[in-house]
Amino acid sequence: MVKGYLALVLHAHLPFVRHPEHQYALEERWLYEAITECYLPLIWTFERLISDGVKFRLTLSLSPPLLTMLNDDFLRQRYIGHLNRLIELADKEVHRTAGTPFAQPAQMYRERFRRALNTFNAYGQNLITAFRSFQEAGRLEIITCAATHGYLPLLFVNPTAVEAQITVAINLYRKHFGHNPPGF
Repeated sequence: MVKGYLALVLHAHLPFVRHPEHQYALEERWLYEAITECYLPLIWTFERLISDGVKFRLTLSLSPPLLTMLNDDFLRQRYIGHLNRLIELADKEVHRTAGTPFAQPAQMYRERFRRALNTFNAYGQNLITAFRSFQEAGRLEIITCAATHGYLPLLFVNPTAVEAQITVAINLYRKHFGHNPPGF
């Protein structure tokens, strides 16, 4: 029988958003929700698989705009504030819903938000550090894509722009991971 292979390639991208001129920016919530609902659960899954002794290997593409936001001190501090507000709201919901069918979901969310904050802090408030640790352990292959997440075949009307997209992406990857990306 012919043996086949399955490649799991995940792609993580968000458009760059950073609005220091506003206390609460709707667009920044895209990042905070992605961290809470996608990236941290992915990290929890990797941690669980490793602790269970499961051999796994997959590929994760992290776009340059996302890497830049994940590395931004201002956005990381805002994310902590976002989580603290969610925890405060969840605490209120736990008390408000006590003795009702909604008590259990309220408790679940409170614990999930607390866990998110604990994990975020455990990795020095930098998810790039977390992903890099899985890469160094041989579990995760991190690749990159065009600097602004542009579709390069459409940009080829200007070859200099394509070259710049690739160069910026590779340089940013090197900055965060210390070597050239293994894929693009």
